[in-house]
Amino acid sequence: MNSARSLPSWNIANFDSRLRTAMVVCLVGILCYLGDRLAYVLGIPPDQIASLWPSTPLLVAVLLLTPRRIWPLLIAAGLGGIALADLRNGASIGDEIWFSLGNVCEVFISILGINLLFKRVPQLTSVKALAKYLVVGVILAPFVAGLVGAIASVSSGYWLQWRLWFFADALAFLTVTPAILGWAREGPTWAKKSLDYLELAALMILLSLFGYLTFVSAGRWIQPALLYSLVPLLLWAALRLGLKGVSTSMIVIAFLSVGGAAHGRGPFAQQGALNSVLSIQLFLFFVAMPFMFLAVLVEEQKMTEEVLRESEGRFRAVANTAPVMIWMSGPDRLCTYCNKPWLQFTGRQLEAELGNGWEECVHPEDRQACAEAYTQAFDRCQSFTSEYRLRRHDGEYRWILTTVVPRFESVDSFAGYISSAVDVTDRKRAEESLSSLSGRLIEAQEQERHHIARELHDDISQKLVLSSIELQQFADRLPDSPARLRNQIEPLMKRISEISSDTHALSHRLHSSKLETLGLVAAMRGFCRELAEQRDVKIDFTHSEVPDILPPHVSLCLFRVLQEGLSNAVKHSGVRRFNVQLEKVPDQLQLTIRDAGVGFDPGLAMHNDGLGLISMRERISNLKGTISIVSKPHSGTEIRARVPVGARAEQNHMTSSA
Repeated sequence: MNSARSLPSWNIANFDSRLRTAMVVCLVGILCYLGDRLAYVLGIPPDQIASLWPSTPLLVAVLLLTPRRIWPLLIAAGLGGIALADLRNGASIGDEIWFSLGNVCEVFISILGINLLFKRVPQLTSVKALAKYLVVGVILAPFVAGLVGAIASVSSGYWLQWRLWFFADALAFLTVTPAILGWAREGPTWAKKSLDYLELAALMILLSLFGYLTFVSAGRWIQPALLYSLVPLLLWAALRLGLKGVSTSMIVIAFLSVGGAAHGRGPFAQQGALNSVLSIQLFLFFVAMPFMFLAVLVEEQKMTEEVLRESEGRFRAVANTAPVMIWMSGPDRLCTYCNKPWLQFTGRQLEAELGNGWEECVHPEDRQACAEAYTQAFDRCQSFTSEYRLRRHDGEYRWILTTVVPRFESVDSFAGYISSAVDVTDRKRAEESLSSLSGRLIEAQEQERHHIARELHDDISQKLVLSSIELQQFADRLPDSPARLRNQIEPLMKRISEISSDTHALSHRLHSSKLETLGLVAAMRGFCRELAEQRDVKIDFTHSEVPDILPPHVSLCLFRVLQEGLSNAVKHSGVRRFNVQLEKVPDQLQLTIRDAGVGFDPGLAMHNDGLGLISMRERISNLKGTISIVSKPHSGTEIRARVPVGARAEQNHMTSSA
């Protein structure tokens, strides 16, 4: 009792596994035996020549679906069943040895070749996979097996026996093995609804009926034209059931046609045994191949559509949960998709946004510029970014920053655009506030500079000049004899004169009186001349078409950029010649400062101690102008600043000062 209760569970599991293995081995042996016997029974009399030999392909299909550890048992059982059937069919022991060797070659070539090409159970769902299977299973394995097995029948014609072997086994590999593999792979998940069973049953019933009328029935039904009745049924199988449906249908047609010919009925009877066999085989081959490839092509199309649906589903799920607004357009420039954040922002339905409907929410003042930017980029298939105002669901126009990139289905197949957009209204308002603050700070700085410059020029500088004059007068009244006292007064007079000159120059740097009285060109020319004299350098100043009257803030901005940029160039470039150019371009004044010096990294200078560069950028930005600094180490530097002039400049100045 105790020993019974303590029986290990793994012994029971082992027993169950061995029992199942034994049952499978016995079943395979029986099926191979019956398949071989069936091929003989359906052979074309008087020599019972078989048109279809399903035993070896059946064994190969079972091996592909079972673990490798039981392959030796399955091969032994299957080949043993085939050998027993051959002996029952009247084969001699000597012939059976060659038959068995041929079957062994066929099994091992098929198994090894298919495993080498597919690495697992083959899934014949693509043209490439089907082609690889046909090469190994339908052509190579029967070809080699026929070369070996036909030796047993040398007396009756070696190549004739090889042809019979090759076509009989190739036809079975073309139909039996794909059918078993297809139903084993897809069977459990295919028939989920009763309608699937009904469709399969209806197809098999109709196929059996028309096959019987075509190949088996006698009398007035014997019409070769009835062969065409099978075409729509095979199309049905290919389109609805795939490769497994075509293979199963061809098995039904094969057995009906072979059985009819074996009993002297159908379009392949009364042609002689050899001619009947060859006619049936060629008919089955040329019918099966196109429908099998059609089924695979349909399967590939379904898989591609499924992948696209899954990809589109994943994209829509991501797009609808992304914190940005996304829209897509096709190659016809029309909108094809908007995600939920976009629809929630505009408060409109998807149908209203498709096509050109999304443009209705764009601000009227921005609509043309937005459309032009989109059209130009579309023609070049290039990415671009733009800002425009878009009407929100509450009627407020908000600034939108959109980034648009092209989509390509393949290398040269343009599929349209995809865009992501974010609301940047708060950012723009913050930038405008900072710009206004920066403008007011610069204006306050200029006012303070003007005040200091006036104090230096009108007070301190005048006092220094007066002191210098008084010292000169005092020195003139001294007698010539006290030379020592004169020598002490003259350096003091010189130092006071230098201080006066420096103070005067500092006053001009802080606020140039020439800028107010003589204009921008004269002020710039004077600054260049004074800086050249102070630093002993050569500065070439040129100008063209500069208006005589300019807004004060424009003149002051460009003058400060000249001061900062040229002073830095003289100080750091390492050269002694510089070019300054002031010219009128459409609606703008352009100032260019060039040198051929050591250069620098503008980005690094901005992040280090580049307050001068920052000041220049801020001044230009406040007037809605542009500034570019092109410089590389040892490659010289070019500073180019542009500011609008005229009514546009006044409007920008009033906006930045608001």
